[in-house]
Amino acid sequence: MTIRAVIFDFSGTLFRLEHPDLPPESAIMRALTAPVGVAEGLSPEMRDAWERRDLDPALHRAANVSALLTAGLTPEAAERTYDQLCSPECWEPYPDTAEALAALTARDVPVGLLSNTAWNVRTVFDRHGLRQHLDASVLSFEEGLLKPDPVIFELACARLGVDPAETLMVGDSAEADGGAAAIGCAVALVDPVAVGTRPDALLTVLREHELLDR
Repeated sequence: MTIRAVIFDFSGTLFRLEHPDLPPESAIMRALTAPVGVAEGLSPEMRDAWERRDLDPALHRAANVSALLTAGLTPEAAERTYDQLCSPECWEPYPDTAEALAALTARDVPVGLLSNTAWNVRTVFDRHGLRQHLDASVLSFEEGLLKPDPVIFELACARLGVDPAETLMVGDSAEADGGAAAIGCAVALVDPVAVGTRPDALLTVLREHELLDR
């Protein structure tokens, strides 16, 4: 397979939430940044909101604040923490994010962003001066679709103008990002660990798919 375009997930793939008040490997941090699964301790009503949170900003706030309250935060702290969750200042790129994106741009390989999210994560790219590397972006709350629905991957490929069979999906979730395989995309997964512990996973993926020199 010749790869002619790359689609990246956002959280845990290109960037990671680095919150000053939440330990990187805590259960609540994993819940706040996971693309699938349900945070522990939520009421039935909030469990439903949690599963649909990336389709609607209001649900996103309600579900995440509820999860933070369940984790023991005060109402004031939960609201403040939620606002930080949606703040570009609290998202850090992995060490090789800029290099990987710039390398693809230099090789005229179209780059797409595909994220289950209910806020405009493009602002994070803006903060780090990386927006120019995105040729297309597909955000779940804007489209009314969630990964792993095959239709959202088809939409991303269409916006890049590439055949799925010539597209690589890079993400951190076999369940969510792995859905790209259903339409014929190649899929590569990286580990959504803390930023400082994953120096070159993106570059390794690109080399493995012959998008960079080894």
